[in-house]
Amino acid sequence: MKVAFLGIGLMGLPMASNLLQAGFDLTVWNRTKAKAEVLCSSGARIVDSPAEAVSGADFIISMLENGPIVDQVLLHQAQLSDYKKGATVIDMSSIPPEQAKQHSRLFCDAGINYLDAPVSGGTVGAQNASLAIMAGGNSSVFDLCQPLFNTLGKATYIGPAGSGQLAKCANQAIVGITIGAVSEALLLAAEGGANPEAVREALMGGFASSRILELHGQRMIDREFTPGATSRVQLKDLRTILDTARAQQLTLPLAQQTHDQYLELVNKGFEEVDHSGLLLQLELLNGDRRLSDKRTKSPAHTEMEDSNA
Repeated sequence: MKVAFLGIGLMGLPMASNLLQAGFDLTVWNRTKAKAEVLCSSGARIVDSPAEAVSGADFIISMLENGPIVDQVLLHQAQLSDYKKGATVIDMSSIPPEQAKQHSRLFCDAGINYLDAPVSGGTVGAQNASLAIMAGGNSSVFDLCQPLFNTLGKATYIGPAGSGQLAKCANQAIVGITIGAVSEALLLAAEGGANPEAVREALMGGFASSRILELHGQRMIDREFTPGATSRVQLKDLRTILDTARAQQLTLPLAQQTHDQYLELVNKGFEEVDHSGLLLQLELLNGDRRLSDKRTKSPAHTEMEDSNA
């Protein structure tokens, strides 16, 4: 199978590496070509344009930042006529569900299969080939893609086109709101005089246990905000959630409040900190009261202090 991979970023690089290690014939495109060239030694063919990448490919995987970029790369920088008839496009980016439905109609009308298949698991999941893949589209096309999905993680068929993106919206609502809850809980405990590290350990054995508390709670305690997923992307996903909810005449107050706090964080210039860095916004909201003054400050927090001096 000839596979084209479009987008070599924080997630795309380890995903493409896993496909190469599994023996797939991989052609790679990235806007910044130098980021893709690291894959040459593993056998990838690097090309200059999306059109060149998709030409002759049996499967095309896109892992791009947002809906407008996906539109530009899949449908403008590459034209529908550039794709092989019967090829399968697997968009693993996070985009609005309605946009995924539009893409599905366009590709299917041109004789090209399409799945929206966003992922969860962050860079760790991408590196460990343990991503949760949420797929929408034709179930027979989903079955056809299993060799690729099995190389990247575990895929679940959600339903018709757009359903994968709806599942990703649900995922990101839980992630964003839970990061906010963990931030508030640990700061509350620390300000009352409890050791936040011991609080996290105790909660991990109870009903409040979660992957967010386990991984991001530790990041908050360690003040380690190097991005696995950026606050900018989390904000983008929350915006998609709220837009989708409005289209369905739903009100989601927790998602709205979390969105507003991420917006504040990003507006302060910290869009590239990890999404667990929502803690920084909470600390500033409370007069710059820290979860832990005893630990080494992260570079991101030091910059924030300087900007507010």
